[in-house]
Amino acid sequence: MHDAIVVGARCAGSPIAMLLARAGYDVLVVDRASFPSDTLSTHYITPEGTASLAAWGLLDRVVAAGAPLITTTRIQMGSTAMPVADRDGPPAVCPRRTLLDKLLVDAAREAGAEVREGFSVRELTFDGERVTGIRGQGADGKEVAESAKIVIGADGKNSFVAKSVNAPEYQVVAGTTCGYYSYWTGVETPGCEVTVADGRGLFVFQSNDGQVCIGMERPASEFATWKKDIEGELMRQIAIASPNLAERMKGAKRVEKMQGAVMLPNFYRKPFGPGWALAGDAGFHKDPIMGQGITDAFRDATMLTDALKEAWSGKQEMDAALAGYEAARNAATAMMYQITNMICADLNPSPQLQMMMQMGMEQQMAAAAGKA
Repeated sequence: MHDAIVVGARCAGSPIAMLLARAGYDVLVVDRASFPSDTLSTHYITPEGTASLAAWGLLDRVVAAGAPLITTTRIQMGSTAMPVADRDGPPAVCPRRTLLDKLLVDAAREAGAEVREGFSVRELTFDGERVTGIRGQGADGKEVAESAKIVIGADGKNSFVAKSVNAPEYQVVAGTTCGYYSYWTGVETPGCEVTVADGRGLFVFQSNDGQVCIGMERPASEFATWKKDIEGELMRQIAIASPNLAERMKGAKRVEKMQGAVMLPNFYRKPFGPGWALAGDAGFHKDPIMGQGITDAFRDATMLTDALKEAWSGKQEMDAALAGYEAARNAATAMMYQITNMICADLNPSPQLQMMMQMGMEQQMAAAAGKA
């Protein structure tokens, strides 16, 4: 029997496996993908997230693989420019997921976790109401059953684990936006640019090897029209939202396909129960407009690992430790969850919302500084 089985090996799952394995626990992590593997993502890792990577000894690897550190950020909310440029303290970074997720999987293996790629989980196993393990199919096509003290769902917003245990959702807010993004070369950028005004949310992130990730969110009602001419409509809207960026994109080359989504859900899920826990998007998800998802996943990985260590060492009962994890997760994300939902309501932030956004960013910088 394993101490933990982690379902999902991306930005929440592999760090959990790595941290538990480093602490001496027997961990199996499975994922249906084989890495490197791309996935829909904003790619942006906030300074709090890069501080986690640094604490884990992985930030230098991300940079060495071609993702530059971002120390200059320009944020325009409505008519207000947020004073966050050229900051001191931990930087941000925006790696391609083909790079980041493979790096995290490798780190979990190096720590001693067993990682099975190309593994499809078919069902959870139960003893009464308690989850006891998984059954699934390995890359070789063979059916496999594994047991563990706890099964952790780190398998995204459509989590199979969450659905299998009927994890309750709360503070649910329906999605209201749609968006597309891709990668270009030949675009100059100071590092990170975000503009939210007049029904548009535009983001520009410096990524790997001279590539720049550029995307936009708009009201979901625009999706049917937008998908008829995805790139053409994006360029027309960029010209309205940021004429300066449109000028810088003249002569730029798109190097990847356009990727998009519509009406992404916003919710919290109860992240634990008998023999199971949730982390990352499986337990908490919000519209990606503010680029918080990877940082949230990293934070969950640390907090859930700490809670399990507290329980397994006998310092707390398991339910108490995991309830503490849920409370800490909710406290850390509450302000940005509220801000994100308010921004996405009309993509035209009011002066009050701009003030809240500044407070949220200051809170995050303080969290980053505390980890550095």
